[in-house]
Amino acid sequence: MKDALLGTSDLPHGLPRFADIADDDYGPALEAAMADQLAAVAAITADPSPPTFANTLEPLERSGVQLTRVLRILGNRAGADATPAIDALRAEFAPRLAAHGDAIRLDPTLWSRIRTVAESREQLEPEAAYLVERYVTELRLAGAALDETDKDRLRHLNEQISSKETAFELALQADTNELAVHVTDASELDGLTAGELSAAAAAARARGLDGHLVTLVLPTAHPHLASLRDRDLRRRLSEAQRARGARGGDHDTRRTALEILRLRAERARLLGFDNHAAIVTADNTAGTPKAVRSLLERLAAPAARNARAEQEALSAQAGHAIEPWDWPFRAEQVRAELHDVDLAALRPWFGAERVLRDGVFFAAGRLHGLVFEERADLEGYHPDVRVFEVSRDGEPIGLYLLDLYTRDSKRGGAWMSSFVTPSTLLGVDSAVVVNNLNVPKPAAGEATLLTWDETRTLFHEFGHALHGLLARATYPKFGGTAVFRDFVEYPSQVNEMWMLWPEVLANYAVHHETGEPIPAEVVGRLEAAERFNEGFSTSEYLAAALLDLAWHELGPEEVPTDPEEVAAFEQRALAAVGLDNPAVPPRYATSYFAHSFSSGYASAYYSYIWSEVLDADTVAWFEDNGGLTRANGDLYLEHVIGIGGTCDPLESYERWRGRPAPIEPLLERRGLI
Repeated sequence: MKDALLGTSDLPHGLPRFADIADDDYGPALEAAMADQLAAVAAITADPSPPTFANTLEPLERSGVQLTRVLRILGNRAGADATPAIDALRAEFAPRLAAHGDAIRLDPTLWSRIRTVAESREQLEPEAAYLVERYVTELRLAGAALDETDKDRLRHLNEQISSKETAFELALQADTNELAVHVTDASELDGLTAGELSAAAAAARARGLDGHLVTLVLPTAHPHLASLRDRDLRRRLSEAQRARGARGGDHDTRRTALEILRLRAERARLLGFDNHAAIVTADNTAGTPKAVRSLLERLAAPAARNARAEQEALSAQAGHAIEPWDWPFRAEQVRAELHDVDLAALRPWFGAERVLRDGVFFAAGRLHGLVFEERADLEGYHPDVRVFEVSRDGEPIGLYLLDLYTRDSKRGGAWMSSFVTPSTLLGVDSAVVVNNLNVPKPAAGEATLLTWDETRTLFHEFGHALHGLLARATYPKFGGTAVFRDFVEYPSQVNEMWMLWPEVLANYAVHHETGEPIPAEVVGRLEAAERFNEGFSTSEYLAAALLDLAWHELGPEEVPTDPEEVAAFEQRALAAVGLDNPAVPPRYATSYFAHSFSSGYASAYYSYIWSEVLDADTVAWFEDNGGLTRANGDLYLEHVIGIGGTCDPLESYERWRGRPAPIEPLLERRGLI
């Protein structure tokens, strides 16, 4: 029913009543929520009294509550459990939502009122003053200062961009499902675990196929490439991963990507910037594309050098030149030889339930005093979703939802999102967050065993969840993870450190059948092998980040028009920085770069390495100050994850550390010194 989307839920912590929401409820709810917000903004602009914070900014912050609620629920549904009806709805409403946003951001009376309030913002409390400052900056970058002719052009561009971003995502999802690799000879799957085999068999049955179906993941390198012994199947899987969106036909994404790039570049020019990268970085901590490129290029040469050295070792081990589908498999062989560590063989010690409860939750308990209690009486949006109530020092603070398993209706990758964000202004004091991963689901009764990378991903995404659960703000705009794009990955990357922290690892890394702890000598070898294959990992990431930046540094007249030119552009961009090694393809190529073309990271994929400068410095601080203690957690909460977007995050960080973060810890971590 529509009211389940528009109204405040009566369930604990405001958990949406998912069971009461049907696909055909979203359209009417969106219509009503947009109308409600426009009416609220009209009341602000019609107010004859002089503009003040109380009669302008506060009602503006309240105005989008219903629409935010609907979009959060719809956004998660579209990513985690889409249907054809949901896909059609998103395609229909994408341009309408863009027009709705422009109707508010480009309102000249609202812009005038906010500027008037800004003239006396020094009289406001710090968070309120910062809110005014952020609105002025964001509205200016959104085109509020343009004349009406240019605003009309901007509205048209925004609607087109929104429609094409949705089209890119839908086409990529369809092609990803279509390119799943069908295997009829089970012997070709030698190297996969029992759980992976049963998951592939279940995927085949779900589509009415015999044998097994290996579904694709978002990054270029599929995790099965590390364990499959059949080289030809590895090649088929690798080629399927890289073919997504680039085969021609209805699901080809390249032309759409080029259209998005051209439209974004036109919009940047209209707003007074050279290119899209300039406008994005202007409102992030980086400041300019030049600063981003400087960091990425500084890292590229040593990363490429390290990757070439690794390539030589792998080729020697294999007895032939290494191809992209060989690298993950051979890397595990060499890792085993050099460090006596076989990551695939360690999976029995990474049972998903132990990782979650005795690893992820345990670390959060020690650091922040959190307790997680599963609530079987509360329903998620899909039968696979689990709901946990979260308490801090005995006081309930919200809900954590986990949606672990992959399915055809879920987009690739892993992510965190929010359903409810605390706000003092709105009287909301709880948070409801969700983590989505894409782990293959084994048959009933079989244990879910995580790979090394999946374990790290769970710790990473839970870092975002902690940010959403623990941040507190007065104004909705600053709630949860609402921080600069090139800062938001910092807390999630910090949380990865606890995966191998001795106290945490000893608590969760227990063999799922025998109960035996992971051998101490294995732990030592794991730590020694931490930098192994770092040349490959750093290079594939930097290649994607530089591609994203290079595309968005183009002016509208420089964007190619022919989809067949995409590969040549990628080659030139990577060759210019020495990352054009065919054996180390970018983590994402243009045709399946969802971060860049449909997920909000356009010309901001650099954020991960930018944030890692802070992350590496913070990890060093924890190591030097006693590690996993409540006192350390309280400081980290006070200066980083507890503040949401209520102040400049770098200023808060520097108040805590007494200086900016140096780059040396990052260079050392990645073996780049």
